Amino acid sequence: MRGTSVPPQSTEPAGSRLSGIFGRRPGSAGASVAASDEMRHAIELLRDFEDSRQGFFWSTDPSGNLTYLSPAIIERTGRPRDEVLGQRLSSLVRKDSTATSTGDRAERTLPFLLGARNQFADLPVRAALPGDECWWALSGRPYSDEAGTFIGYRGNGVDITESRRDQHAASRLAMYDSLTGLANRHHMAQRLNTTLTAYTAAKRSCAVLLIDLDRFKQVNDTLGHPAGDELLKQVAQRIKGVCDAHSCEIGRLGGDEFQIMLPDLDDRGRLGEIANQIISIVSQPYSIEGSRCVIGASVGIAIAPYDGINSEELIRSADLALYAAKGGGRGQYRFYSGDLHSIAEERRALENDLRDALQRGEISLAYQPVVAAATNQVEGFEALMRWDHPDRGAISPALFIPIAEETGIIGALGEWALRQACADAAEWPETIRVAVNVSPVQFANVGLPAVVSSALASSGLSPDRLELEITEGVFLSESTSTDEMFSALKNVGVRLALDDFGTGYSSLGYLKKAPFDKIKIDQSFIRGVTLPGSRNGAIITAIVSLAEALDMDTTAEGIEALDELDLVRERRVSHIQGFIYSQAMPQQVVLERFAAGELTIEPSGPSRQRPSRRTMFRKIGVIHEDHRYEVTMRNLSETGAMITGLLDVPLDTQFVVDFGEGQLAVARVRRSHGPTQGLEFELPLISDGADGLCTRHRLSPYVMAAAGMPLAALPPGNYTQMGLPDPGRAFSLPRFAQATDQRKRGKAA
Repeated sequence: MRGTSVPPQSTEPAGSRLSGIFGRRPGSAGASVAASDEMRHAIELLRDFEDSRQGFFWSTDPSGNLTYLSPAIIERTGRPRDEVLGQRLSSLVRKDSTATSTGDRAERTLPFLLGARNQFADLPVRAALPGDECWWALSGRPYSDEAGTFIGYRGNGVDITESRRDQHAASRLAMYDSLTGLANRHHMAQRLNTTLTAYTAAKRSCAVLLIDLDRFKQVNDTLGHPAGDELLKQVAQRIKGVCDAHSCEIGRLGGDEFQIMLPDLDDRGRLGEIANQIISIVSQPYSIEGSRCVIGASVGIAIAPYDGINSEELIRSADLALYAAKGGGRGQYRFYSGDLHSIAEERRALENDLRDALQRGEISLAYQPVVAAATNQVEGFEALMRWDHPDRGAISPALFIPIAEETGIIGALGEWALRQACADAAEWPETIRVAVNVSPVQFANVGLPAVVSSALASSGLSPDRLELEITEGVFLSESTSTDEMFSALKNVGVRLALDDFGTGYSSLGYLKKAPFDKIKIDQSFIRGVTLPGSRNGAIITAIVSLAEALDMDTTAEGIEALDELDLVRERRVSHIQGFIYSQAMPQQVVLERFAAGELTIEPSGPSRQRPSRRTMFRKIGVIHEDHRYEVTMRNLSETGAMITGLLDVPLDTQFVVDFGEGQLAVARVRRSHGPTQGLEFELPLISDGADGLCTRHRLSPYVMAAAGMPLAALPPGNYTQMGLPDPGRAFSLPRFAQATDQRKRGKAA
């Protein structure tokens, strides 16, 4: 027993032992009877209190070893009385609590209080007892004999387990979401504040992902709020499954918004992968009260310290990125960048302009050929909407179609496109079909079959020459209205095509029920299909086999290279659509080709697929040795770029390319001709979640602060070189002349 002597078991009755602990015995035989009765009555009350198990008493010797403990507590230890007495009081307190728990602090505080001989009251401790968790509130006073010598402690304890549980439950309600069990907005804000404060001092990074559910309101409206609550629970579990694999924290901010915090992660490639995992898992079908429903998710990403130093800045940046993701078509992620502020303002302006674009005659249709894979014969065209803005020029459909869907303008635009396409197709040869896209918003309108019938009647187009392309988004929830719409459209006599197959809501069940005539293979399965190790070819084979078994045609979208064309032909795809045959063209050009008898198109394009290059005209910086040059970037891909502005740069010259906002990429010159250079990046760029590219890492604000700049989020634009050359080394002279300098010298001459 830890080297301490155990006092002999007392033969006194319990009342005598209690009187020895909590009262002083009469010192003489002449003590009054009244005082004796009062003492006896007090002891009986104390005994009753012990027997009720509402509390207990304890005492120690000067060394802190137990000399008395209420029998009820000794019984709960599961050990004999003579084994318990003689142990230190602190041995009754658990030592395996977490480092921040109250119990662990108490375990450390109790020996200190006993050693300091201080009085204490209501000290919460977790009892070291077998069975369920138990908490006590201990109180104690040091006692001395008549000579003033310390003789030990006397005290009592109360079981506070229930009140602790109530307190913990109340605390959890204040910090956690009662529906999903995830941290709530208040808790996440506290954690983010604490983390960023500590990480700023330690020069560490932290990423925040804001998640907003797409089409959640539709589930609430159609299936009811209880179904919406159940859906939120399932979504929380799915996101938590992703988070558990990446050591991150997740919370529900309210409604259909979630937040994830990922400490020590600033790799945008890795963050993009996590965002894609979340979007993919959230977009899988749910079973809610016997109904099947499908939603989606949009994600905004911001990283400290690059996009914000404190929590307010970081959340504002992530929120702006989320807004951009939802504005880009939903089901996407976006990284924060400085130009999102101007993009948000531009989007609001476009929304206002789009409302009147149709009346002003700015909306038109262009037609892209759909070609038979085996014969190169044109069998139809897809009608694609175009917007020619009077000030901004051509606006991408990827930008204005989501705006139209959000604002409700898509109904009017869609009906106009349907009527115009039917009227245009009526002027084509009778063997040529026209395909028109129908949005989920239009499909949900019970008046769609009547609109289709009216467009066919007014144009005189045969119904079997009209093909309606419907995305998988119409299958967000199983309902009789969806089946009724398909039946009504087939009764009109039109063909139905399932567009963008495999991009988020795929289910063999609806292929079995829906009367589709064609499956369109999304171009995401075409990208990289010929690269070693790609599994897209096997997916295409499976889709074609499924379509053939269901007696459906197939169309592969986005074919641009001859090796892609060869592969999809080998996989027995029946129709091809892409730049390999033709871009979309206006009605006048279509009529001219038909007049010239051009019903067959020979494929033309690069022999091999290569990383998609984005044509642009953008000023950037390139750094060589001690000098920074301003150049113009003409195109950009994941692996390289073409720049103009420097004269006669030797092959294999190494540059650091400054894209702005701390994005630096090491590159080498692989092609050089006059003022034009082709650069190859040392590390490939990654997707920014939109139709753009970005570097995996950025220049850290901590590095910039070490060079003398104030610690702040990365500002927009480029950066001047910081610091000085190594001591003893002089600045070098510029190695390359800039094309603008050459022109200036020519003018001066």
